[in-house]
Amino acid sequence: MSDLATSLNGASFDGLVRVEELRAQGMITLRGDFADADFVAAVTQVAEVTMPGLRGAELDGKRGLLWMSPDELLMLCTYAEAPILVAKLERALVGHHSLVANVSDARACFTLQGQGLREVLAKLAPVDMSRGQFEIGDVRRTRLAQVAAAFWLRSEDVAQVVCFRSVGAYMFHLLATASAPGSDVGFL
Repeated sequence: MSDLATSLNGASFDGLVRVEELRAQGMITLRGDFADADFVAAVTQVAEVTMPGLRGAELDGKRGLLWMSPDELLMLCTYAEAPILVAKLERALVGHHSLVANVSDARACFTLQGQGLREVLAKLAPVDMSRGQFEIGDVRRTRLAQVAAAFWLRSEDVAQVVCFRSVGAYMFHLLATASAPGSDVGFL
């Protein structure tokens, strides 16, 4: 199998944090009734992680479920398993009001690594990034400057950002500019 093409072919930038485009992140959008115990059981069984709470993420290695809205989840998986998991979800959700869509190729993903990631994100998003307000496992679906995006903390020094692929280059340059050496504010 040849290498998968991403919007920036794995571009990276080192500054206050390391900004790196993720190659081949599998992503599945799921919509359904979170109050339906059968829906939740089917999704969590296929995902092999528990259901996240409001604005939360449940991550376990390469798999995860992220709360996107009151009726929407984003499932993270490997790129190769995304079509397989879509088929499993479609079978498991027969008879349930739901939507399952592989959006892996429609999104661009980036990781931010380093101690300054809270400050970099705070420069771009209308989110209180201070400790105690935004914690590991929290998800925000918001805007980074002029771009719709979602982000979450995987650990205290690793965050992941996802946006539409069509604005991937803009997002990369936005993140790189916010993490430019000498641009630290020192607030967070």
